[in-house]
Amino acid sequence: MNIDLTGKKALVCGSTQGIGKASAMELAALGATVTLLARNETELKKVKDELPGSAGHDFIVADFSNPEDLRKIVNDYVAAKGPVHILVNNTGGPPGGPITDARTDEFMQAFSNHLICNHILAQALLPGMKSEKYGRIINIISTSVKQPLKGLGVSNTIRAAVANWSKTLSNEVAAFGITVNNVLPGATATGRLKSIFENKAQKTGKNIDEVEKEMLKEIPAGRFAEASEIANAVAFLAGPAAAYITGINVPVDGGRTSSL
Repeated sequence: MNIDLTGKKALVCGSTQGIGKASAMELAALGATVTLLARNETELKKVKDELPGSAGHDFIVADFSNPEDLRKIVNDYVAAKGPVHILVNNTGGPPGGPITDARTDEFMQAFSNHLICNHILAQALLPGMKSEKYGRIINIISTSVKQPLKGLGVSNTIRAAVANWSKTLSNEVAAFGITVNNVLPGATATGRLKSIFENKAQKTGKNIDEVEKEMLKEIPAGRFAEASEIANAVAFLAGPAAAYITGINVPVDGGRTSSL
């Protein structure tokens, strides 16, 4: 099975920690030259120095809270550096809370951070992918696109929008050798999961250990995922072996999602 990414360039968003960082590390280990994208330049430099393989790894400093700045930064990058073959869209989720309490500006900000910024990045990179006859767009979303998660009202709504954007895009670009897929992480041992625990504990009056145990009961595998396990799915979808897989959702959740 060909999973060699030698000669391929990847742009990985949210790559200074968690699933984004793990994905960047795995893609680099398979031979890709990786460009990291995040807000924190200091952390970006640290992660770049940790990446295995090519001496050509670099980074882009950009903030998804300003989509038009992102558009200019990425378009300038592509003009200077040339085509990118692999795009990993990965952005931290909106704050938790019931949908009945959500403010309208929370929906607007999440829609901008996730769908609009994903779209800007895809539009910037698609011409190069078409010219190379090789493209992989992989969106890190959530199992909530199959089964809404309690207490994540805004996230459930916006993640579903991203999933449908992805499916629509996959149909339009498949003929160019470009695939578009979604990886749906379950509960993964990252800072995001810790913040969900803390938020739920505060709202329910339970301690964090109780909240954690309740969630573990919902997972047939009996444990939380490691970020590297999500990255493995990303790396497979990024490779030549996955050329005929497009427009799908891939849950990596230890069996937690109750639907197929």
